[in-house]
Amino acid sequence: DHTIVGVAGVAGLAIELVRLFQVELEHFEKVEGTSLSFDGKANRLGSLIRGNLSQAMQGMAVLPLFIGWDDDAARGRMFSYDATGGRYEEYEFCSIGSGSAFARGALKKLHDPEADERSAVAALLQSLYDAADDDSATSGLDLTRGIFPLVMRASAEGVARWSEEGVRELAETIVSARVGRPDGPRGYAL
Repeated sequence: DHTIVGVAGVAGLAIELVRLFQVELEHFEKVEGTSLSFDGKANRLGSLIRGNLSQAMQGMAVLPLFIGWDDDAARGRMFSYDATGGRYEEYEFCSIGSGSAFARGALKKLHDPEADERSAVAALLQSLYDAADDDSATSGLDLTRGIFPLVMRASAEGVARWSEEGVRELAETIVSARVGRPDGPRGYAL
């Protein structure tokens, strides 16, 4: 109810990894009568990734980004992982996948810890646009086909998904602005 897993890598393996992770968390809750702590969840996800190491060494890697609201810490937290299951807490922003270097460059200039939710989502979509522009394996904002990323947030109230219409509207604004400035904004998301 308070965590999100984003993935980069082999889609089929990623889906199975997330399903297994979800089942294990539900099983723990049924057996123990309580949810696993946020750190416990992050550690368990690292163990699942480590179990995929032989496939990762053959080029079939799955790298997740684990995000959520930690009730014990009363704040949002975020972890990235390497192919061996090592977990790394991220404090400002993070990107994963083949286009992550390009996305991270955009996030460095656009990240604003004081931003409202709409501005934060605009910064994320701008970074995805940059990543897709420079990396053929990264999906971007596809206005023609109406394909957009799923945008989620986690807070003390739980996980919520942005509406497809809201993401579309923001994506259209970003793509229109890129016509006049293909390299994107400088220091602001819109």
